[in-house]
Amino acid sequence: MLEHIIPPALQAPLPSGRLGQVSWALFEWARNPYYILMVIYIFGPYFSTEVIGDPIRGQAIWGYINGFAGIVTACLAPFLGAIADKVGRRKPWIGVLVVIMAPAILLLWYTVPGESGPGIVTVAIALAIAGTGSAFSEVFHNAMLPSIVPYPRLGRLSGLGLSLGNGGALVILVVMLYAFALPAAQTFDWSFIPAAPLFGLDPEQFEHVRIAAPITAVWVLVFSIPLFLFTPDQPGSGTSARQAVREGLADVLNTLRRLRHYRNLATYLGARMLFNDGKVAIMTFGMIYASGVFGWGGAERLLVGIFLTVFAIAGGLIGGVLDDRFGSRKAIIFTIAGNSIALLAAISITPTSLLFIEFDGLDQPVWDFAFFRTIPELAYIGVSVLFALFITSAYANSRTMLARIAPEAEMTKFFGLYALSGQVTTFVAPIVVAFSTDIFDSQRVGFGSILVLLIAGLIMMFWVKEERAQPAPAD
Repeated sequence: MLEHIIPPALQAPLPSGRLGQVSWALFEWARNPYYILMVIYIFGPYFSTEVIGDPIRGQAIWGYINGFAGIVTACLAPFLGAIADKVGRRKPWIGVLVVIMAPAILLLWYTVPGESGPGIVTVAIALAIAGTGSAFSEVFHNAMLPSIVPYPRLGRLSGLGLSLGNGGALVILVVMLYAFALPAAQTFDWSFIPAAPLFGLDPEQFEHVRIAAPITAVWVLVFSIPLFLFTPDQPGSGTSARQAVREGLADVLNTLRRLRHYRNLATYLGARMLFNDGKVAIMTFGMIYASGVFGWGGAERLLVGIFLTVFAIAGGLIGGVLDDRFGSRKAIIFTIAGNSIALLAAISITPTSLLFIEFDGLDQPVWDFAFFRTIPELAYIGVSVLFALFITSAYANSRTMLARIAPEAEMTKFFGLYALSGQVTTFVAPIVVAFSTDIFDSQRVGFGSILVLLIAGLIMMFWVKEERAQPAPAD
């Protein structure tokens, strides 16, 4: 269906077989649990609510930390991509970044409430290193995609990677719920639930929550191995590191100067800059919002994380199918519109209201389950299912869109710019959320401010065409 836009160079035989392609996708299984566990479901809400102790102040601090990591990534990612284009090989860069990420993640184990743990600055530095390492590894990993899979199957392999990433997180979430969270909550008198957290973890020191850090650190190291063993890399160009740095920096600056030639690409990257910031903010603050509004603790967050991750896995696969059948542009428009509607529905829910309407008795239990006992809580979980489906689909569609429209010979450089478009405003959404929350003294208003970014990105996507750009002529 999309054969008419396949460039001849991408119709050539590829060096990677199915094992190499699956191993490429498996790297998402290794890397993505960091963001899903440490940012979305476990460490982020724990840091904002228990470590800081004030959901509003914690939300603001969490936003500044993520903003700092976004600034670092925005400054360096496009240059790293352009340098890798000159050197040719991508896996050595990924290997270095994985080795840097793991110790930074492990350090988060020592984050405890009070004065006994590392200070906020130390935690912020560790999170910034882990976050930027994850973002930089994504640049090089994404850039490998067009060279290992036939063009018509770009969307499916991209979607498979996102689904595997969520699958890895799902495994960890289930293990943590069974082995640590439910025993610490002591809510159920079920014989198959351990009487206390395994390995002697102390709930009073939040060890049953903090254990996510060492688990994630080991996970990313172990499951990165198949990528290095089985996925073929681009051949080295023979360019020295010094020459690659010099030429890569010049190349990026030249590309920025000639963006008028890449007008369609520039429009797409600008749109993604906006809607991606909105998606990231929804994931970053969605559980923090729920924890503050509904008072959810560690067990509730893990249960929701498990439930939503199942739908996120489906979202990656569905997004890949939609992408290959209808094209990346239409799939992106559909998913961003869906995210906008879901966000509007989410902020309409509080413990005593639905669709912005107050109802008597909504905060009363409707069943005997130990968690999520009210209609608003169940409604919020239902809306979050839409987030899981649409956000994962949009991630798969977004990178496939770039693989379809960027010049083939400059793929890594444009994936660096792609990372830039995904990170350059990352600090904006958290600050907007924090300021809105402070000014209106309302988590609902703060969370809802994300809608502006989603709608702006959606509007820009209507001016994007799904066609491959030709390299700009030399000056």
